[in-house]
Amino acid sequence: MKFNINNRLIGENNPVFIIAELSANHNQNFEIALKSIKAIKECGADAVKLQTYTADTITIDCDNEYFQITHGTIWDGTTLYKLYQQAYTPWEWQPKLKEYAESIGLICFSSPFDKTAVDFLEKMNVPAYKIASFEIVDIPLIEYTASKGKPIIISTGISTEDEIKEAVESCKKMGNDQIALLKCTSEYPAPIEEANLLSIPYLKEKYKVVAGLSDHTLGVTASITAVALGAKIIEKHFILDKAIGGPDSSFSLEPNEFKQLVTVIREAEKSLGKPTFELTEKIKKSRHFSRSLFAVKDILNGEILTEDNVKSIRPAGGLPPKELHKILGKKAVQNIVKGTPINWNLIE
Repeated sequence: MKFNINNRLIGENNPVFIIAELSANHNQNFEIALKSIKAIKECGADAVKLQTYTADTITIDCDNEYFQITHGTIWDGTTLYKLYQQAYTPWEWQPKLKEYAESIGLICFSSPFDKTAVDFLEKMNVPAYKIASFEIVDIPLIEYTASKGKPIIISTGISTEDEIKEAVESCKKMGNDQIALLKCTSEYPAPIEEANLLSIPYLKEKYKVVAGLSDHTLGVTASITAVALGAKIIEKHFILDKAIGGPDSSFSLEPNEFKQLVTVIREAEKSLGKPTFELTEKIKKSRHFSRSLFAVKDILNGEILTEDNVKSIRPAGGLPPKELHKILGKKAVQNIVKGTPINWNLIE
């Protein structure tokens, strides 16, 4: 369960792939987009992700009840068309942003929202694709995207399990098994108690794919927990400065926060290590301070060993504490000074 994006192995025993989602956090300013990508690199992320749509490719200009946003979101009070007019990333920017990102060592790819976006991104030669949560039900789009033969990362934020299964099968139908599924809670911001991160190992095992998290919660706790549960991809929204504003600013991380995210992810994956009880040289030295059996009083030659004159104490050096019941009642064969480790040659 691994695949390759621009010579970067993702999955299994490889480092967590950290994606900074730029989304709408450029406020329609190309210079802010460039500065954001530079900051993303400085924070230690592996990739920056764009979104490729226009208001006209993702919805229509209509303000009837179906197109009004009135569902208790941070975007209530506008229409889908107006929201996406504000939030989209101009297509003419995207080849330039990708070129700049790659020039400073970042992987750059995008989420397409229709076939024209896939075609556009193919001309850009993006190394992977992301299917957004709300597009998981668009099987024709998934099939068309998967047909390009590149890794496809799918967020599961609004889907039923049947829809997840169908999306995975659609990729495989097109001969593409380079699939990642990201657990996602499609609320903005998402309450941490609704993260349900135990879904991550479930997705990995059930669908035999790389699993990860698209994190819309505030802070970094959910992402770190996800890594501990086996997530190999973490995606988080990035913003240069929340003062920029914009549709996604409230649940995005500023550079100092994103840098902290990267740092703790790298620490977390180091701490996971591997299943082993092999002792390092330092630990072997520390065993000097483990417990063993010692004379805690002077014991005369011929005297009986009792719980009063022999005890399990720190440090090591004597018999293991489990031998205590075997030596109680035995005789000392010589004088044993208090503080002497008890060994078999001292008793009979």
